[in-house]
Amino acid sequence: MIQRRIKKKFLKFLQQYPVVMLTGPRQSGKTTLCREALPHKAYISLENPDTREFALSDPRGFLAQYPEGLIIDEAQRAPELFSYIQGIVDEKKKKKGLFVLTGSQNFQLLDKVNQSLAGRTAILKLLPFSMAEIKSAVRKINLDELLLKGFYPRIYAEKLSPHHALSFYFETYVERDVRTLLHVKDLSTFQKFVRLCAGRVGQLLNLSSLGNDAGISHTTVREWLSLLEASYIVFLLPPYHKNYNKRITKAPKLYFYDVGLASYLLGIENVKQMQRDPLRGHLFENLIVIEFLKNRYEKAESSNLSFFRDSNNNEVDLIAPSQSGLWAVEIKSSQTVAPDFFKGLNYFEELHKKDGEIKKALVYGGDQNQIRSNGHVVGWKGLSTFLNGAKTKKSVSK
Repeated sequence: MIQRRIKKKFLKFLQQYPVVMLTGPRQSGKTTLCREALPHKAYISLENPDTREFALSDPRGFLAQYPEGLIIDEAQRAPELFSYIQGIVDEKKKKKGLFVLTGSQNFQLLDKVNQSLAGRTAILKLLPFSMAEIKSAVRKINLDELLLKGFYPRIYAEKLSPHHALSFYFETYVERDVRTLLHVKDLSTFQKFVRLCAGRVGQLLNLSSLGNDAGISHTTVREWLSLLEASYIVFLLPPYHKNYNKRITKAPKLYFYDVGLASYLLGIENVKQMQRDPLRGHLFENLIVIEFLKNRYEKAESSNLSFFRDSNNNEVDLIAPSQSGLWAVEIKSSQTVAPDFFKGLNYFEELHKKDGEIKKALVYGGDQNQIRSNGHVVGWKGLSTFLNGAKTKKSVSK
């Protein structure tokens, strides 16, 4: 079994809080982590109709069965439980790790927690495997295979065909979550909309263009994007908020939480197709951005990621917090490093030099890891090492 890097933080929070909430996409490994970390704790899933009916009709009696607390999977399916859990937690003030709540519909869970369990709950987000987790179990990693397969645990644990597994995943998501939450009548239009989103991966979000191409209103675009965000399908990376002038781009960039799902939605079925697909560079950017996000979530940190672009097309793909300032990160799928790759990084450094330390990094599709005079060069395989603070090899190159 591949060990999840978030487990250490999960166990720590269980010793500090009466309730721990674990959210993330469907099939990201939430249940597996809970059962593996807490093998003796009672477990129920509210996906089971009989269990859910009991929890909804008699919340007090349902919870009374579990005096030592329990793991509640898909907890948003019975929101009536939350106020009763609050009562139990308040009654057993010194008891930690009583309840673990999991769910894949972020806004519903957070809304209920904020209403009933604020201040009593630690919140963790578990995304599919990171590259570091994959490397611990897979001997040889091929970049195009990763872009094709993505990171959902079942694909690796059960050695599934990524094309079939992601097809079934998407169909299940549409049937279960979309029908339930939005009551969308024309599911084919919604599916078309999500595929159009995949075609815009790594690009600025243009709501009007997306709505026109999908044949839906501006309001519907916003509503559907909110659903995709809340159910961990789409991640919107905001522009850097420092207001140097009014020429800074205000639209977010669109990414998928799992690059394999984006590749599937683009119709890419094998490695050869991936190698020649015009969006391969954008998919590589998606991969790297989400790796930074996973690294922050593993530490129970908020996203706090952004990008920079102005009206003159000066751009930095990713801005990330560092202990002493900011990391400015350029992302290129090329296997070789060109001097102009640092152009946007140097511009941002000059612009920001009065506001704090700027560290520069180029993450690229090659294998070399170096510290150059104009910044760090990080090969994609070395990204997890870089993210966890290890030093790269020094070089006099520019």
